[in-house]
Amino acid sequence: MFQTTPYSGTKAEQYSLVTKQLEALLAGETNQVANLSNASALLGQFLPNINWAGFYLNENEELVLGPFQGLPACVRIPFGKGVCGTAAAEGKTMRIKDVHAFPGHIACDAASRSEIVIPLIKDGKVLGVLDIDSPETNRFDEEDEKGLVQFAEALIRFL
Repeated sequence: MFQTTPYSGTKAEQYSLVTKQLEALLAGETNQVANLSNASALLGQFLPNINWAGFYLNENEELVLGPFQGLPACVRIPFGKGVCGTAAAEGKTMRIKDVHAFPGHIACDAASRSEIVIPLIKDGKVLGVLDIDSPETNRFDEEDEKGLVQFAEALIRFL
């Protein structure tokens, strides 16, 4: 779905580079929508074999669709529901090998097979989540999780 730019080096080096690109792209900008939009576009360009990359933002213990790359998506997800709502409620990263095996999975795109969701937490408050879907089962591994958590932590400084 996305046109990716090849990055060289190990996966860890690639994530380090894309995180540095994010920091350079967002430097000096304080608008949350602009920063989240550029972050989702950067991930859409960087990550191969994904079909959705974007954000849901916390609005009174409900996740509301934010900037993203991909097909139209669910607009509201209650905390505790689906992968995104569970990650937000528990404040922990969720890496799901097969979304169809996840109880209560919310299918916004029938093509999605695996998913990773990283909560965006600042000063102890869940601001929202970074959500990335793939049409491949078991697309995300431990290195992806570590790199995407690093990316999210860098992004949080600009929110």
